[in-house]
Amino acid sequence: MPENTEKIEEKVENIALEDKAVQIPENVSNEDGKKKKKKKNKKKSKKLDISEQTEPPTIPVSRFYSKFPEGKLMDYGEDNLWRTTNEEKRQLDRIMNDNLNDLRKAAEVHRQARYYAHKFIKPGLKMVEICENIENSVRSLLEAKDNDYTSGLAFPCGCSLNNCAAHYTPNAGDDTVLQYDDVCKIDFGTQINGHIIDSAFTVHFNPTYDNLIKAVKESTYTGIKEAGIDVRLTDVGEAIQEVMESYEVEINGKTYPVKPIRNLCGHNLDQYKIHSTKSVPIVKNGDNTKMEEGEHFAIEVFGSTGKGYVNDDLECSHYIRNNNHVSLRSAKAKSLLNTINKNFNTMAFCRRYLDRLGETKYIMALNNLVENGLVEACPPLCDIHGSYTAQFEHTIVLRPSCKEVVSFGEDY
Repeated sequence: MPENTEKIEEKVENIALEDKAVQIPENVSNEDGKKKKKKKNKKKSKKLDISEQTEPPTIPVSRFYSKFPEGKLMDYGEDNLWRTTNEEKRQLDRIMNDNLNDLRKAAEVHRQARYYAHKFIKPGLKMVEICENIENSVRSLLEAKDNDYTSGLAFPCGCSLNNCAAHYTPNAGDDTVLQYDDVCKIDFGTQINGHIIDSAFTVHFNPTYDNLIKAVKESTYTGIKEAGIDVRLTDVGEAIQEVMESYEVEINGKTYPVKPIRNLCGHNLDQYKIHSTKSVPIVKNGDNTKMEEGEHFAIEVFGSTGKGYVNDDLECSHYIRNNNHVSLRSAKAKSLLNTINKNFNTMAFCRRYLDRLGETKYIMALNNLVENGLVEACPPLCDIHGSYTAQFEHTIVLRPSCKEVVSFGEDY
């Protein structure tokens, strides 16, 4: 027993010596004596409640959401109702759904900017104030930067008045003021990485025009309902036309039928391309081209108390870059084209945007770009003088199992 006790004591003593030899100082690793990195608990930034948004909106939408909400989901018509439950289409839908966050973010920006617009637009404001307030809201909500066309406005804020249906925004020096009897179309676009939301609404104050606005809004909803995979474009136009022409409006004791503006239409949207290859008519036009799965469309509807036909009129403010390549002689035109490419790429812009970027004395250079086919001028489009026009528009996506009205909101 004593012998065993001695051996045990010897072993204990050796173990104690070994422990001292390999004793590890505090904050030193076992392997190389380097200080251990203390793990820091990364706190996820807390998302704000949407009610905390300012007026005008200045808090970026990324502070409210990481994954942005879906728009309004709608089933397809009877012929395509099977898509709702088909497992293959549902799987394709899940894949596509993961790629729509940029588009939904752009839609949320559009909603927040226009909710603010509904509150502040009133008679007595200059049109330029209205447009710049909306545009600055979009820039703040997206944290958009100059010389970076990957996010921001997809085209200038339009504020076309009365008989002017589209493509009017004030140029420098235009001090037009919104009046109580005006019918004003607010049309602006937002985009992230070229994924575009194109949506519009009409503002009016005089109840005389209620039926005009109702006719166009209901016709827009009809077009959205009719749209779908394998639907012929002419059928969408026919449905819109039927609803529109069922309305009339009385102005100063005279009754006017509400007519669709037959040479204006909706369109499909591609990345960085506001008007792609398909047009969505608002009258029956015999176009048997079909809508296809995965496409994005702007269902855009215009109604008028005039002839239902528009022509170029007034001073041009809207422009858009073409994909043409031409050798330029003018140094000023080359410099201006470089500014356009860096800031807008193939997105539409207006003269106010060039002013904002510090461009001066550029009209001749801009005209030179138009003449050479590098930039397209998009002048205001007007019906006959004395008529009134209205517009509503939504962006939809034809998902494999349902259609999503991405820009839908509480206002329209």
